[in-house]
Amino acid sequence: MGHKRSRPTGSGGTSTAQQAAKFLGVSVMAGVVLAGIALPAAGALGLSAKGTAAGFDSLPGELKRPPLSQSTQILDAKGDLIANVYSRDRKVVGLDKISKSMQQAIVAIEDARFYEHGAIDVKGILRALNKNAQEGGVSEGASTLTQQYVKNVFIEEAGNDATKVAQATQQTIGRKIKEMKYAIQLEQELGKKKILENYLNITFFGEQAYGVESASRRYFSKSAKDLSLTESALLAGLVQSPSRYDPVNDPEEAKKRRDVVLQRMADLKDITQAEADAAKKKPLGLKISQPKNGCITAGNGAGFFCDYVHQVFLSDKAFGKTKAERSKRWDQGGLTIRTTLDPKAQQAVQDSISRHVYKSDDVATAVTLVQPGTGKIVGMGQSRPYGFKKNQTQINYSVDRSMGGGAGYQPGSTFKPFTAAAALEKGMSTAQVYPSPYEMPYPDVTDCKGNRYTSDAKVPNESKSEVGPYGMREALAKSINTYFVSLEADAGLCDVTRMVNALGITERAGGTKLGLGASFTLGVNEMSPLKMAAAYAAFANKGEYCTPIAIESVTDANGKKLPVPKTECERAMSEQTASTINTLLKGVVEDGTGQQAGLNDRDSAGKTGTTDYRFAAWFVGYTSDMAGAVWVGDPAHKRKMTNITIGGRYHAEVYGADTPGPIWKDAMSGALAGTVSPSLPTVAIKDPEKPRDENDDRHGRGNNGGNGNGGDGGLLGDIFGGDTLGADGVNGFTTGGGNGRSGGTNSTTGPGTGTPETGGTGPG
Repeated sequence: MGHKRSRPTGSGGTSTAQQAAKFLGVSVMAGVVLAGIALPAAGALGLSAKGTAAGFDSLPGELKRPPLSQSTQILDAKGDLIANVYSRDRKVVGLDKISKSMQQAIVAIEDARFYEHGAIDVKGILRALNKNAQEGGVSEGASTLTQQYVKNVFIEEAGNDATKVAQATQQTIGRKIKEMKYAIQLEQELGKKKILENYLNITFFGEQAYGVESASRRYFSKSAKDLSLTESALLAGLVQSPSRYDPVNDPEEAKKRRDVVLQRMADLKDITQAEADAAKKKPLGLKISQPKNGCITAGNGAGFFCDYVHQVFLSDKAFGKTKAERSKRWDQGGLTIRTTLDPKAQQAVQDSISRHVYKSDDVATAVTLVQPGTGKIVGMGQSRPYGFKKNQTQINYSVDRSMGGGAGYQPGSTFKPFTAAAALEKGMSTAQVYPSPYEMPYPDVTDCKGNRYTSDAKVPNESKSEVGPYGMREALAKSINTYFVSLEADAGLCDVTRMVNALGITERAGGTKLGLGASFTLGVNEMSPLKMAAAYAAFANKGEYCTPIAIESVTDANGKKLPVPKTECERAMSEQTASTINTLLKGVVEDGTGQQAGLNDRDSAGKTGTTDYRFAAWFVGYTSDMAGAVWVGDPAHKRKMTNITIGGRYHAEVYGADTPGPIWKDAMSGALAGTVSPSLPTVAIKDPEKPRDENDDRHGRGNNGGNGNGGDGGLLGDIFGGDTLGADGVNGFTTGGGNGRSGGTNSTTGPGTGTPETGGTGPG
């Protein structure tokens, strides 16, 4: 390198009073000077020398410097990167992390007298005025590097608001005065070195790179501390016009600009002429790193979980009192967010999904795994990838609409355990027997507000061979519809809905109120896999429901830990009830409809669910240390799962047992591989004798005939309106009712809704 120029230590330049005096002296002819540099005539703006001084004095004394927006890192539970997200790709570094050649290059080309003048370069103003006057235009500006930094602060504060950005960059005398005033303040407050550091971190270098560290990584795939002379000169040359000198799109123009910087450095004795000449002969030497911004870049199918973390941040008051505050904090970035996502569990979820359902299939699947007792979401994935292309989507099928999902999917018979839990809490016994004929009228039920629901419709079982009497264990194992509408009537719809509420289900996935009626126990209200997994986790957690969480910790750019939302656990049922449900649901996977889902190496329990016309199929289950929910269906609620190929396997009819069940089994087996799960708490259940009661009019008189058509209006055509579900796939369950998009006959709660990619149809 060449000889070093003499550079004063400290802030350099004159005192604040001297600078102000100079400023005011220059401002006597400010209208002329500024107009000569870059503005219309001052007179046209109505700005006199007196007015200029008054405006200067009236400006706020302190420049607000918001924290620079930076990239936020979202990490999994092991600390590995899921994705970087940012509104501006920036990583703030200290001056000691920026090469000396970079510091020299930016000063040489942007403000050669930076270390010699104060905040305002009077000589530069006069020189620019003279040159512009000679050339009859604006060929040279006079802003010091400090003033440029101030302007960048204004732009940073404007954020993504186009109007505010325009105001921050407008060519007016008022803005120039503000720059000068605050430049004087900052020179005194920060000193030259800190201003240079801040400038290099705030300025835009093109190609989405803000700050020299991000620019260095974008163009050369290295840190700013390792930049060579030629690389430094290239980056310094970009600042004046990043688009014009963009080395990616116009390398020839970029090289010309780089060589100008090199020559300027030689003229200022930062380097020798020989060094400059040698550097000019070198190629640009680009090693481009493509920007990776947002959840779409997440690997292993974690993009949807990443987006869920974003939604949690925007919705939870732990991160700001208002959504506007939370949004601003997210855009500011600079955070390290450690999440609950377990990479092993996530890999197991994706492996299972890819094995059983193809992204090009007519239907999709979504899987969510939750840890009982902590509420931690450890896995979340779906068969259609995160993206904008064919067979991709931005809708998270695992969560509610308010958190980036759709309107949800009817869970069918996976709702029946909630009715059983409510009945047990009320003191009813697993030995409770009902005649449970193949088909029977819906019993009347009453909600917590005293509203009574009556219906002329009939509810059938899946098969005509399913005829009672049944006790609770066998009825749950075989998923007997007529048993559970009878149980719901005796337990009381009010108590059943209270149990469902206690398990975190207070509304439908689309955000609307739960639809009530005698078919409530059959899973008519659309749910999301996350909501169902969290609810079932309470059975494994001895009856305590814990709200699901996705974030373990958040650290800001300064290393300070921020408060994060914690799981809240409350008792939903007694331990005795939870243990009884465990016993009943173990029977489902051991001897009932869920045998294809049962785990071989540890206790497991769960329930199948299939909606009418096979629009959706479910399996929700758990071990003592993990709960999971699997949904399979058409998100648009158009394709019935009959005569269909899924994952390369043909199905005449899809059931919760034969497709969601194996997906659940493989995901859970992989997530828990190499671990030991404690046994599920269970109780002894004595199966009741099965006397037939032919005279029980309330719960059906053994009407074993019928064609399964559900009568005029169907199940929910009469109660809710719309195509909806039977339990475990009741053919013709709603025949005669509406199609969910227009409502059914005698509907009491309105038509069903549903649009493509938002979660199907059903009760309204």
